[in-house]
Amino acid sequence: MQPQANPQGSPQILVVDDDDGLRSCIADYLAAEGYEVRVARDAPEMDQALAAADCDLVVLDVMLPGEDGLSICRRLSEYGGPPIIMLSAVGEEVDRIVGLELGADDYLAKPCRPRELLARVRAVLRRRSDTADQTQPGHADYGFLGFTLDSTRRLLRSPSGVVIMLSAGEFALLLAFLTDPRRILSRDELIEKSKGLDADVFDRAVDVQISRLRRKLNDNVPNEVIRTVRGRGYVFDAAVSRSPAPRLTAQG
Repeated sequence: MQPQANPQGSPQILVVDDDDGLRSCIADYLAAEGYEVRVARDAPEMDQALAAADCDLVVLDVMLPGEDGLSICRRLSEYGGPPIIMLSAVGEEVDRIVGLELGADDYLAKPCRPRELLARVRAVLRRRSDTADQTQPGHADYGFLGFTLDSTRRLLRSPSGVVIMLSAGEFALLLAFLTDPRRILSRDELIEKSKGLDADVFDRAVDVQISRLRRKLNDNVPNEVIRTVRGRGYVFDAAVSRSPAPRLTAQG
């Protein structure tokens, strides 16, 4: 069964939390702000909801019965699922890093103010929207070290032809590196070049995002592609070719 598109065009948000009161509170608040909101209390309900209709963002609690939020986050990220904001009663920095390492786009400690959650939701959706704007037909496709990046589909293939799933943040970073290879880029420059990435959110996660991207690339080539230049930033150490991206055509 194929997910059904949202005809109204409002962003679709799925709230996954086993706390009935908190789940309803979040859903009602986001709905009042104009979002289309659905809810689930655990992984099976979430999977059913994702199979039934498109989703633009998942607000995901870490502590769930059965499959926990970290496992769900890893699973969704591996298969190129929607962006994720994780919520957890555990707010230590190490736990935030783990969530980001597993593919979350943002991480909030509970309890959080609804307005702060709303700001994070808007920032993540804005990043995804701006990334999509960058990948419209007419932009370049890129090749490096046997990899190919189809920028219109946000699709990265390894030298062996295997598709490598990228989060919105990883894709934006890779695109920033590919448009300016073999030059040291500071964290601020990467944020600026990654148009649409909200600096307040992204700056705290840039090293984690780069670590994830570097690992995905290094699994397929013998030498490190993204090098750290201590005290200065990062450099993408590979020759890059580019060609006009083909226009997408409707599939039968």
